[in-house]
Amino acid sequence: MSAHSPQLRSFRDRARQIVLFEVGGLLLITPPFAWATGAPLLESSALMAVMALLAAVWNTVFNTSFDWIEGRLTGRTADRRPVRLRALHAVGFEGGLLLLTLPVIVLWTGLGWAEALVADLALAAAYVVYAFAFNLAYDRLFPIQPARRDAVHCAD
Repeated sequence: MSAHSPQLRSFRDRARQIVLFEVGGLLLITPPFAWATGAPLLESSALMAVMALLAAVWNTVFNTSFDWIEGRLTGRTADRRPVRLRALHAVGFEGGLLLLTLPVIVLWTGLGWAEALVADLALAAAYVVYAFAFNLAYDRLFPIQPARRDAVHCAD
């Protein structure tokens, strides 16, 4: 393991990223989910909001850990992540989230485990594509700012 200390996103930046991601995901994914399942939009919206809360917590844990590990191994910041690693990142995030959300879908909807798994896999597939595009755009719009050095500058 490398001795690099990665420059991570600030708490404020990470919070902005999570809020934008979750709001965008709710707006994009809830209507098709309601249509596909035949569930009322209000009920689907409530379920998706609960799942978004779970996702926000998972997002914080997963992304911070992934960024830290990547930085330690490569010395690279998350906004310079190559495309293949971005794809792995998106799949890893959604796979972990699937384990958290499947029981919620079963309990909320009354679906059996197999039907809930199909619904959750469809959501995960949609979110993998969304997560890839969102995080690429976010990193371009909000690059990680280098840490400022507290150097004393002398006037000439």
